[in-house]
Amino acid sequence: MAPRPTWKGYLKLSLVSCAIAIYTATSTSSRIRLHIINRETGNRIRNQAIDSETGDAVEDDNKVKGYEVENGQYVLLEDEELDEVALESTHTLEIESFVDRDEVDAIYLDESLYVVPNDEVAYEAFAVIREAMKKRNMVALGRVVMHRRERLLMLQPRGKGIVATALRYKNEVRNEHAYFDDIPDAKVPHDMLQLAEHILAQKRAHFDPAQFEDRYEHALTALIKAKRAGKAPPTAPTPQPSNVINLMDALRRSVKGGKAGSPAGSGTRASAKRTPPKKRTGKARKLRKAG
Repeated sequence: MAPRPTWKGYLKLSLVSCAIAIYTATSTSSRIRLHIINRETGNRIRNQAIDSETGDAVEDDNKVKGYEVENGQYVLLEDEELDEVALESTHTLEIESFVDRDEVDAIYLDESLYVVPNDEVAYEAFAVIREAMKKRNMVALGRVVMHRRERLLMLQPRGKGIVATALRYKNEVRNEHAYFDDIPDAKVPHDMLQLAEHILAQKRAHFDPAQFEDRYEHALTALIKAKRAGKAPPTAPTPQPSNVINLMDALRRSVKGGKAGSPAGSGTRASAKRTPPKKRTGKARKLRKAG
């Protein structure tokens, strides 16, 4: 069964608009779900809403959202009122500006969504907007109301569709100076930097998400299987100490593949000298040809 769209409305660029649907691009449904169980009975525990003053249980029909204006005084907001907040972005995703992708700091990126045209009439206008962004190598910024809050979206072409990435607002990102300013300045010696750069070159690869599996999920599955079979839970291997004396020693050993028997004082050059191949003698060449 096809997934249900998270949002349906119109994508608008100046006087051009088209009907679109937005779907979540990621899912956590494959993760193992754990329930809270009553240890004595083995039954699941059901959470219940309790009135903070009377201690009575509250039925779903009597639950309503409220904003506290004074101590214990609330403005009540019905679901219908929240759904009809007077914002144009409730039904329209209007592109406000275009920027270079490199200008969007990765720390502002949040969840990803797929944007697709929602009817045949929308195909052409959707393609025009998508191809214009692709040709200019730019991304679009616009706002839309989703899950009862206005989200800032970054739109970028992806294949035949568009990927929308929700962006955090500036007040949602903590100031880095509060965390980084107390880090003291450190002068990195040139030979240490060369060794570190060599390790980076050795481990250089291309990003392939298929290479990264959820190891915790696998270990949790193994634990559940063992307990279900009445076996002892598997244990994680204990990390072994590296016996590294100092940072330079650690870098040299890392360059050599982390072998414990590698001599620590084998020089600071990042790459070992290659032994030139021996020249073949005439006799050796004849024997090789005869073979």
